[in-house]
Amino acid sequence: MTAPAAEKARPATSATPAPPGRRRKTSRGDIAVAATSHTLLVAWAVIVIVPFLWTVMSSFKSTGEILASPFSLPREWSFHNYAAAWTGAGIGGYFLNTVIVVGTALFIVMLLGAMCSYVLARFRFPGNRLIYNALLTSMTFPLFLAIVPLFFILRNFGLLNTLPGLILTYVAFALPFTVFFLHSFFKALPDEIHEAAQIDGAGEWSTFFRVMLPMAKPGLASVAIFNFLGLWNQFLLPIVLNTDRDNYVLTQGMAVFASRAGYAVDFGALFAAVVMTVLPVLAIYVIFQRRLEGSVSQGTFR
Repeated sequence: MTAPAAEKARPATSATPAPPGRRRKTSRGDIAVAATSHTLLVAWAVIVIVPFLWTVMSSFKSTGEILASPFSLPREWSFHNYAAAWTGAGIGGYFLNTVIVVGTALFIVMLLGAMCSYVLARFRFPGNRLIYNALLTSMTFPLFLAIVPLFFILRNFGLLNTLPGLILTYVAFALPFTVFFLHSFFKALPDEIHEAAQIDGAGEWSTFFRVMLPMAKPGLASVAIFNFLGLWNQFLLPIVLNTDRDNYVLTQGMAVFASRAGYAVDFGALFAAVVMTVLPVLAIYVIFQRRLEGSVSQGTFR
């Protein structure tokens, strides 16, 4: 009696093998896709990394070395160009202004954006969708069309050519995207955790800052990187709203440094200034890139 039972059980437990030809076709397709994607990634990495490495290498050369042999290693690895760019070209002052403006604007826009998107995503009140749609609509408005109104608004408030005026403009520029990015993120957070915090006696402020906001770390890290890149590289807003030389940011300072000397520009110091401009962006990405690997469920159990 056991033998027939075993024979009947064999067909049920054994999986039906896939046709050999179909298996080879799928395997070849996967290999082709993987090879193509890796080839494109390698090509893209070369396009991005090689120019940056050449810029770093050139930042240690003199102008004569760069013009004579642009692809050779420097004869002497010296930080003279960095010192010349930092002090002689005024990059240090521009760098400090940029850190103040971008750092303050990023902190304000992340705080306001997280609070605004949390309220719009978790609470229902009259005008909820109107506010959200208005923020989305502002993202479609071309920036250069707002330059003239911004100029007169800041001038009337006495904030033209000042760092606080530039900070407020940066906040207004980045807030709609921040709310749009975080809205769906907060909306997807589990309601059970919010209810559990309320049952434990936490108020709305405590629930937001101690429970919901830590769960949103992956989304906050992503939008922080995007905002930092956009604000750090912003050129149109400062060039129109910040014409005071003492309040120049890095993008303005780099433009002045590259064009003021004509054909007598110090290329070594210029490349050193470019490296100092790029390094903070790389540092911010290295710091936050680990947060990008997180998820909502991981943030719940941390």
